[in-house]
Amino acid sequence: MLIFLALVAVPIIEIALFIEVGGWIGLWPTIAIVIATAVAGTALLRAQGMAALGELQRRLDRGGDPSGPLAHGALILVAGIMLLTPGFFTDTVGFLLLIPPVRALVIRHLAKRVVVIGARRMGRGAGPGMGAGGGQWGPGGPEDPGHATVETGYREVDEPAGRPAEPAEPGTGQLPRERD
Repeated sequence: MLIFLALVAVPIIEIALFIEVGGWIGLWPTIAIVIATAVAGTALLRAQGMAALGELQRRLDRGGDPSGPLAHGALILVAGIMLLTPGFFTDTVGFLLLIPPVRALVIRHLAKRVVVIGARRMGRGAGPGMGAGGGQWGPGGPEDPGHATVETGYREVDEPAGRPAEPAEPGTGQLPRERD
C-alpha cells in the first residue's frame, strides 16, 4: 500500500512543482534547472559512489564488517536514481541522500526495522575445505600466508551409462585414474 501511495503521490507532487516553478521562472529556465540538477547529481553520485566502493574494499581487506559501506552505497544508488528522475521533489530527496549525515540517519531509522536472520563470515580460522590457519579471505590478500589457495583440475569424461568415474584420492588434488 505504501508503494502504491508513493507511485501516485510523487508524480502529483512533481507535476504541481513543475507548474508552480514554471509559472514563476518560465518554461526554459525550469527545464535548464532539471537538466543542471541531473548533471550535477551524476557528478556527485560518481564521486560518492567511488568513495563508498573504496571504503567497502578497505573494510573487506581488513576483514571488517562491510554492512556500513554497503548501506551507504545502496542509498547513494537510490540518490542517483532520484537525481536522474526529472523533478524538483525527487532531486531534493536525491541531494539529501548524498549528504553523509542524512544517510546515516536514514540507515539508523531503517536498521530498527530490519531483522538479520542469519549471517556467516569465514575468517582466518579453519573452515570447510580449508587447511589449518587458512581462511577464505586473508587480511592481506593472496600473498598473505593466512590466505588459502585451492588448486583444482578437471578432465571431460564420457562415461557409459551406469559406470561412474572413480573419485579422486581425498586430499591429493589428483584427478581420478583411468579405468582399464
